Amino acid sequence: MRVLVVGGSGFLGREVCRRGVAGGCLVVGTYHSGSVGLPGVQVRRLDVTDRAAVCALVAEVRPDVVIGTTYRYADWAATADGAGNVAFAAAEVGARLVHISSDALHAGRPEPYADDDPPSPIFPYGAAKAAAETAVRAIDPGAVLVRTSLIVGEGSPQIRLCREALAGRGALFTDELRCPVDVSDLAAAVLELAASDYAGPLNVAGPDAVSRADLGLLVARRAGVDPAALKTTTTAEHGLVRPAVIRLDTTRAAALLRTRLRGVTELLAP
Repeated sequence: MRVLVVGGSGFLGREVCRRGVAGGCLVVGTYHSGSVGLPGVQVRRLDVTDRAAVCALVAEVRPDVVIGTTYRYADWAATADGAGNVAFAAAEVGARLVHISSDALHAGRPEPYADDDPPSPIFPYGAAKAAAETAVRAIDPGAVLVRTSLIVGEGSPQIRLCREALAGRGALFTDELRCPVDVSDLAAAVLELAASDYAGPLNVAGPDAVSRADLGLLVARRAGVDPAALKTTTTAEHGLVRPAVIRLDTTRAAALLRTRLRGVTELLAP
């Protein structure tokens, strides 16, 4: 299988590239800044906001599957327009599309979100991810939209934030709950979905809903670090408008996938 990983230099993208090569795929990974730098991965520079460039690269590579992992938190053009460009280019060559979405497109509520719950964004990044899904579904109804949560693992920005807070730099929110997923589990699930015919949104996340502060405590326990220096706060105290509690119901993914999505409590066990 010839796989094009758009955003191959990112945390998830690199793991997808690595696993794809290990599984015998011919993998091309793109970067905008940084580097993919993995054995066996062909590398191309790409600006996803340039539709002509995206179409030209996809036409050159002729992939069987395109996996779109690109996003930039405060960049609507890269996150929303870029996803549309990738979907358009994939459709032009008849490639299977796996689009990586986010739980951030939900408003937050006590009850878990089902796979098919419509987006209800309340902040700019969530709105960009919702727009990206809308574009992808309009262009390619057969695409799979992987709605995931905080991605953890060695080198994860989320784990780095926890370690910084444990060192007394910064604070972690007690009122923002998510369902963290290990990067290797998520990458395996993405490649499994790439070889399937599943279409539409699918929640792919861990089974444990924890606050960012609780995640910091789990990181401390795993590392054997005294959590006394950990400072906590709330989004309300900082005047932030973004989702608080987002639980993803992963029942469908658990039944569909061979990959087992481990909970963060298991992942960060001492």
